[in-house]
Order: sequence, then C-alpha cells, then structure tokens
Amino acid sequence: MKALALGARATLVGRVWMYGLAAGGEAGVLQILEILPSGIDETLIGLGHPSVKDFTRDDLVLPDGFAI
Repeated sequence: MKALALGARATLVGRVWMYGLAAGGEAGVLQILEILPSGIDETLIGLGHPSVKDFTRDDLVLPDGFAI
C-alpha cells in the first residue's frame, strides 16, 4: 500500500507467502492469500478511498526527515 501511495504502478507480494508456508504449509499459504485482499479492503475503507488508484503521498504518515 505504501509503494502504491508513493507512485508504484504494481507491487509484488514478496516473502509473505513463504511465512505462511513455514507457519502452516499449504493451508498457511492459502490463508495468507485470503488475508492480503481483506487487508487492502480495510485500508481502502479506513482512508475513504474507493480504489487503490486513489492513494497518494498524503495518505502516508512519514517520520520527520524521511526522504522520498
């Protein structure tokens, strides 16, 4: 979500599926794949945006001195 707010056109899931695999095997991976979309939906609702395309830098809380 942060990468999209900073202007990325796409992102990759990365290691999260491996954590699910390590924690619960195939069932763990399936659970992760169910959790990710719901987390995105919750973020959209919390920010009041209808789509991830509506994210902007203004949606992020950045520490002082953080350079983008």
